[in-house]
Amino acid sequence: MKPIRSLLMLASILSVASLYAQKPILVYEDSLSFASSKFPAVTVTIPEVNYERTMKNWMKEQQERTKSKVLVENSEMSIFGAQLKNIENPVNIYSKLINQDSLLLLSVSIELKKDQYVEKATGDVEFTTLKTYLKEFAKAQYADFVKDELQVEEKKLKDLENELDGLKSDKTKMEKSIQSNRTAITEEGDNITLQNSEITRINTEISEQNNVLNAMEAGAAREEKSSYVKDLDKRKRKMLNSIESSENKISKAKSEISDAEKAIPENEDKQQVVMEKIRQQEAVVQKFADKLGKVEAY
Repeated sequence: MKPIRSLLMLASILSVASLYAQKPILVYEDSLSFASSKFPAVTVTIPEVNYERTMKNWMKEQQERTKSKVLVENSEMSIFGAQLKNIENPVNIYSKLINQDSLLLLSVSIELKKDQYVEKATGDVEFTTLKTYLKEFAKAQYADFVKDELQVEEKKLKDLENELDGLKSDKTKMEKSIQSNRTAITEEGDNITLQNSEITRINTEISEQNNVLNAMEAGAAREEKSSYVKDLDKRKRKMLNSIESSENKISKAKSEISDAEKAIPENEDKQQVVMEKIRQQEAVVQKFADKLGKVEAY
């Protein structure tokens, strides 16, 4: 079983590695079957790229320096009087773009004059120029594709970094909340102590004033004393309300501290998970950056 497991692991590693590896761009002498004819041609392989996007770019490339338009019939393209880089006179171009799963084949035939085509047998300079031209076109398409891949992976990395920043911010808020609530507990506890002390004093005064009131005869003085005792009762009720409010605040603060103290370890665990994801994603981004560098160095 161990040899089988090892082979499966190796196959998995090679499969993952192949996702990030750049593919070669090949340029070679070929022939192009076009309509009912066959012309000398050069074919270039363009790995991984999108067919529709590459077709659009190839048509744009042929039309860039001329007023002529590319004619398309099925997969066959033709343009007359086109001006290519490093080829002095206008030429006719016949080409096909063929989709072969993980790569495209672009076959191009250049007619310099009537029935005279660019091929190695009749002109090595122009043949080499055409090969270089097609390789540069293929490289640009492939590089753009890899840049898009890289941007996708960089976006994933940025999202993970933002997620980690959010978790760190949440932890900081929870730590500040714990400190703030502890301060509030101390302040509200001090208030309860102060109010209880004042209530004890007022209770004594209320008792004394009630004794005086009970001994007084009816009249303005007794009414004034009764009003004073009522004010003391109001002050006492206000203090009791203040104590109740402080007790509620303390209870809420303790609950929030408890919640935060439970949530912080969970937050830290999540941070560790996200940091590991970031580490892995940084490696992925680097692989695509390396891939792009190698493509651009072709």
